[in-house]
Amino acid sequence: MNKFSEADRYYMQRCLQLARCGSGSTSPNPMVGAVIVCDGRIIGEGYHIRAGEPHAEVNAVRSVKECDRELLQRSTIYVSLEPCSHYGKTPPCCDLIIACGMKRVVIATTDFNQQVNGEGIARMQRAGIEVVTGLFSDEAQRLNSGFFTLHCLNRPHITLKWAETADGFIDRARNSLDDGAALAISTPGSMVAVHKLRAQCDAILVGTRTALLDNPSLTVRHWTGRNPLRLVVDKENSLPASLRLFNDEARTVVYTRNVKEGKFGKNIEQVALADGDVLEQIMRHLASLKVNTLLVEGGATLLRSFIGAGLWDTARVERNPLLFVGDGVAAPTLPKGLRCSVDRLFGNEILTFYAK
Repeated sequence: MNKFSEADRYYMQRCLQLARCGSGSTSPNPMVGAVIVCDGRIIGEGYHIRAGEPHAEVNAVRSVKECDRELLQRSTIYVSLEPCSHYGKTPPCCDLIIACGMKRVVIATTDFNQQVNGEGIARMQRAGIEVVTGLFSDEAQRLNSGFFTLHCLNRPHITLKWAETADGFIDRARNSLDDGAALAISTPGSMVAVHKLRAQCDAILVGTRTALLDNPSLTVRHWTGRNPLRLVVDKENSLPASLRLFNDEARTVVYTRNVKEGKFGKNIEQVALADGDVLEQIMRHLASLKVNTLLVEGGATLLRSFIGAGLWDTARVERNPLLFVGDGVAAPTLPKGLRCSVDRLFGNEILTFYAK
């Protein structure tokens, strides 16, 4: 017998819809939505708006009108993620649900954070509340893929991103700034989409060549949102401090084997690399910072290192009908047999998403 009704499905879909409203502002916390229902009527709803602020369950309870407060004891609350059971910047949400006397809780997915991981469910059940889980669990976990990846694999969810020509090049061959600007593949429209993606990621990583020859800002300029943490691998610490990457628009981390005290301003952190696997060291550092999502923007050498290590989750490849004539940098190659979806971005540009 199916333990979920059509009404349950409707209200949980609303939870997921609400949760998405927190995109780009809740990390390192997950995006969560909550809906409170009594006698077939929504009496309260909310979502986690921003990290450090009240959780979805709290906002949903606060939204209930005074005249409906007595209905809480006969209500069902739908939540897209297991209510927390620990004290962080806010009190445990499972205690709030118990205090309100709600009779039933429907949860999309368990919270894999070791501070919760079923304890919120167990505490509510001990209080006599009916708790059911698993409704749209796949969708809920995809919504917070970064959060779940961090807590399950101790690393961020990694997205590889590049743009290539129709014949498979991502840049012209360049060795110095005297060799000219990068090959123009992305259009103004696709640039907006990229900046939206940046706003949804916690951190963005490039290599030495990209930082030097492209001199990118790696900020969100064509979209509304917070700038990601900027990361650059510069093993020799050879990049000049005058690059845009080291301005005061956003925080930057330099991964290097040659730390130079006093080279940069206070907004730039140098992380010393030891001998051994560089990517593994970077992943450990990002996990310590609770970085949920990492966007790797290249160039080709850095992208291939992630692909070769199998250290990625999704890839975003933008293909322009432009044909390149000359000496160029070949685009990375992904393994065959991947799941993919294709979308038309702007004009004739094709955007393909790959997943492992």
